[in-house]
Amino acid sequence: MSTRTLISPAQLAKPRGKALYWIVFTLVVGGFTLVFLGPLYWLVSSGFKDAQEVIRTPPTLVPATFTPENYSHAWEVMDLARLLGNTLYYAFGALAFQLVLDVAAAYSLSKLRPVFGNVILGMMLATLMIPATVLVVPQYLTVLDVPIVERNLLNTPWAIWLPSVTNAFNIFLLKRFFDSIPKELLDAAAMDGASPLRTLWSIVLPISRPILGVVSIFAIVGVWKDFLWPMLTLPDPAGQTLNVGIYSLSNGVPVNVLIAALTIASLPTLLIFLIFQRNIMSGLTAGGLKG
Repeated sequence: MSTRTLISPAQLAKPRGKALYWIVFTLVVGGFTLVFLGPLYWLVSSGFKDAQEVIRTPPTLVPATFTPENYSHAWEVMDLARLLGNTLYYAFGALAFQLVLDVAAAYSLSKLRPVFGNVILGMMLATLMIPATVLVVPQYLTVLDVPIVERNLLNTPWAIWLPSVTNAFNIFLLKRFFDSIPKELLDAAAMDGASPLRTLWSIVLPISRPILGVVSIFAIVGVWKDFLWPMLTLPDPAGQTLNVGIYSLSNGVPVNVLIAALTIASLPTLLIFLIFQRNIMSGLTAGGLKG
């Protein structure tokens, strides 16, 4: 059975239909390319301009004064090496906690079937309907004076790591993948004497590498792009993240150097997406086992 399309093969075979098809296709692809890559091009190209050309109206499409020294100047003046190291430390710490605790929560809800497990999952998913800004105040009061232990977590990595663990979306992704693993496979492991923890480590996790990769990317990017929460909980300049540090040091810095610093800060997450975009899509769509 032939696939139905907007343009029939007979119309597409005609010279007029083929020309119209390619014109529309070029306009649509070119329009989306301009919308998505236009701001990125402006960001990168503005980093090569001098301060006067950046604020010129109308803006120049191609830098008239090519100044690549802006990037090296931004790296030194804004101490991007330190800020980058801080951000990597927070990002991979959050990744470690999410992989351990979110995987354990998802595995428990999927395979161990605790009492009121569906209720717990429903309450987790309900938190996705709450805007993140609404949770800022209660989260801040919590890290300011943690209940029971009565500790102040401001200016510590725990203020970044602990809130990132409570990620209902990642738990849902992991649980959905664990649900697709055949029950017969886990029953066979149990018959061989494997405990639930051994089954998780030796069977479930090796199978779940695609979705674990997706969760890892989400965890790193989530910490990397966050601004409001690190600004509130990390007031000490020595421990600030990349985004907060650039914002704090932006006063007195020329606008072209500031744009160069923002370009450098955007590159890691952009490269992660370009390199792992196929893994992200395959992990999100993975819903079962092959063969």
